[in-house]
Amino acid sequence: MPIIKSAKKAVRGSLRKKAFNDRRKRTMKEVIKKIEKISKTDKKEAEKMLSSAYQAIDKAAKKGVIKKNNAARKKARLSRLVK
Repeated sequence: MPIIKSAKKAVRGSLRKKAFNDRRKRTMKEVIKKIEKISKTDKKEAEKMLSSAYQAIDKAAKKGVIKKNNAARKKARLSRLVK
């Protein structure tokens, strides 16, 4: 456990950032899973949802939750799955 005041503040900040990052990653994963499930039955509906998945992936990459190449790979795999 941190003893110094600045270290305690750093722990609070990192917990806050972790909460935001976890939320962003969870929404991204949920949208991806939803598209993967729907694409098995209805390709048109999955294609409509693709933009929301791209948005979630891009936001995660922009904030550093996932890396840029990881985001590109996820988007490429989703688009190949839908088409």
